[in-house]
Amino acid sequence: MCGIVGLFLKDPALEPNLGALLSEMLVSMTDRGPDSAGIALYTQPVQGRAKLTLQSAMPERDFAALEDRFGEVASGDLHVTVKDTHAVLSVASDRVEAVREAALGLDTVRVLAAGETIEIYKEVGLPREVVERFDIKRMAGTHGIGHTRMATESAVTTLGAHPFSTGADQCLVHNGSLSNHNNLRRVLKQAGMRFETENDSEVAAAYLTRSMAEGRDLGEALTAALDDLDGFFTFVVGTRNGFGVLRDPIACKPAVMAETSQYVAFGSEYRALVGLPDIDNARVWEPEPASVYFWDRSATAGKAMAA
Repeated sequence: MCGIVGLFLKDPALEPNLGALLSEMLVSMTDRGPDSAGIALYTQPVQGRAKLTLQSAMPERDFAALEDRFGEVASGDLHVTVKDTHAVLSVASDRVEAVREAALGLDTVRVLAAGETIEIYKEVGLPREVVERFDIKRMAGTHGIGHTRMATESAVTTLGAHPFSTGADQCLVHNGSLSNHNNLRRVLKQAGMRFETENDSEVAAAYLTRSMAEGRDLGEALTAALDDLDGFFTFVVGTRNGFGVLRDPIACKPAVMAETSQYVAFGSEYRALVGLPDIDNARVWEPEPASVYFWDRSATAGKAMAA
């Protein structure tokens, strides 16, 4: 049993409040997942810049020398912001992959996310502790997703916490369990995907990354997942411009959505939504089984697709 939340803002006036709104949604799901918690936030892009979120169990040692370590590979254009066990590196867009490869070579540092807009913060501990640790409430952005974890099939670790990001500006949170993740992992590894954990949810994230790399949009990739993923699942997915939701055909994991002219929101339970602006006048519904819901910032409206 885990808790999932997501918030996609349509109204730019709400963007300064994204972190605060999403934090309260996440904390409300504490009893569904007290082991660890995480949030992915999408901020406004800066032209010509990209960023990486790194995590270390020994940040005092590892982060003190980041500018020296990566300065040359970043062509001397590297800015580091440290937040507790995480560091966000800002680099020129054409150097982000080179810096990412260099970071992957460090034994005690993990790359949690890379892209133009995404930042991921996740750690072991109660959701309120995690959001306070990284000062999430003060962060602005366009959309975000979060997860509170109750571990059932793997150890309670930082890397095992959600969200999982396996592609640029892409991430996924998951409530449920996949039964064919080992076979899928082997296939995806052969296709060049890399994995940091044995978690089945990371396989789902990698599946969507690979599917979109083959030319599908988010909605098409989620629709294909209904045929290729076995098990029980509710997914909430973020991309640079998009926000998607998918439930398996049986849909035994709880889910509720709300939409107004200002936002689209998702929660494992309705209590995650009660603090949102104008929620009393929102259209509230339970997403249908085996149906894809997605919204894209470049589109005028969201779409629902029945598989």
